[in-house]
Amino acid sequence: MCFKTCFSLLRFTFRLNLAWSHYPAFANALLQTYLKMFYELKDNPDDRIWRFNPFTLKLKEMQQFFRLKVTGVLDDKTLEVMKKPRCGVPDMAEYSTFPGNPKWPNNNVTYRIKNYTPDLSVLLRFTLRQRAFVPLDHGDPYPFDGPDGTLAHAFSPSSGFGGDTHFDEDETFTSHTTAGYNLFIVAAHEFGHALGLSHSTDPGALMYPMYSYRDPSTFTLPYDDVKGIQFIYGKSGVTDVPPPQTPDPCDPKLVLDAVASLRGEVMFFKDKFFWRSVPQSNQQELHLIASFWPEVPNNIDAAYENPSLDRVFLFKGNQVWALSGYDIVPGYPKNLTSMGLPARLQKITAAVYDKASRKTLFFVNKHYFSYDESKGKMDKGYPKLVKNTFPGMTERVTAAFQLHGFTYLSSGRRLYEYSYQSQRLHRQLPGTHFLNC
Repeated sequence: MCFKTCFSLLRFTFRLNLAWSHYPAFANALLQTYLKMFYELKDNPDDRIWRFNPFTLKLKEMQQFFRLKVTGVLDDKTLEVMKKPRCGVPDMAEYSTFPGNPKWPNNNVTYRIKNYTPDLSVLLRFTLRQRAFVPLDHGDPYPFDGPDGTLAHAFSPSSGFGGDTHFDEDETFTSHTTAGYNLFIVAAHEFGHALGLSHSTDPGALMYPMYSYRDPSTFTLPYDDVKGIQFIYGKSGVTDVPPPQTPDPCDPKLVLDAVASLRGEVMFFKDKFFWRSVPQSNQQELHLIASFWPEVPNNIDAAYENPSLDRVFLFKGNQVWALSGYDIVPGYPKNLTSMGLPARLQKITAAVYDKASRKTLFFVNKHYFSYDESKGKMDKGYPKLVKNTFPGMTERVTAAFQLHGFTYLSSGRRLYEYSYQSQRLHRQLPGTHFLNC
């Protein structure tokens, strides 16, 4: 009963957006509940057998799991993780199975549907094959917590509860929309548990504990999950297209899609991911784009921040999305022509807001346009060759950003550093220079 009461209180207080620094004792009590639920923190451990504080050790374990800065102290980043909707199964490691590697005795697994959610049509409920939508208290030791918080949980292969999958009836489950929680994604994750997979530390894996929207019509099981299920049940013998992998920031072949700042942070985009770099830390956090902006496409072409408008613009093909923090500005996406670009242009390859001139430069391979943000129109005499303004930049520009008094232009795996004012080339760097490899 304590878990249900404390965790429901945790969710309620998160919705109030309380300043946690004003309530340290309360915040730590709620963190203790979280660690009990997901990291096996014990009540009143025998201090004689612990060389270190078990609370601090479990908090560090949680921070390490989510690739946060490991401090053993409750900070804003840790609280941000705690606020996110997630699976109710405890966290372990990348990729991982449950202790003892439980599995079903054969690969032909059957199922039955016990009850349905009223959120979806009967036909759709059957198509999605959910097993049980249940209230807070539903006959197992793990009660749900009301809207948000824990969305569902499942039991590993065994007798009794083994393989049972329960969904919180208080959630709003949907099918082909980013609103609510997509049942396909939640169910696929839980069925991974029912087959024997535990949680993964890979943010791109289906078995990552936090919910993140993905389009079911284009979903492909990621590489980390494929490795896990093949470890348990073996390979099928069918050679398919290689599953998508989470990008490695230290891969010397890595080519970034785009780079942009956001209220002091820097975001490095690649495929369906972005690394989030915070000024006060030399660590980057990897996130799915859809976990912040579900409506924004993957594999974006360009991005930039206009600090005077407090907006970030993301480009894909001939469309542009405007973001205000974590919200898409109403009326977007729009066509590239809304930025003053010619109608014949089908895409740009990079963009950067130039702090010296207060204009935005749009790059199209080896050429660029200059957009006057204050007048809302393109400057005359463009496009121009990039190399005429940025000497030494003879290749196509694939990403652009400004940082620490320099303009950076990416071309594939190389990064070119120019002075704001003189636009003189200072040095060439590896494309992953700012990812701390």
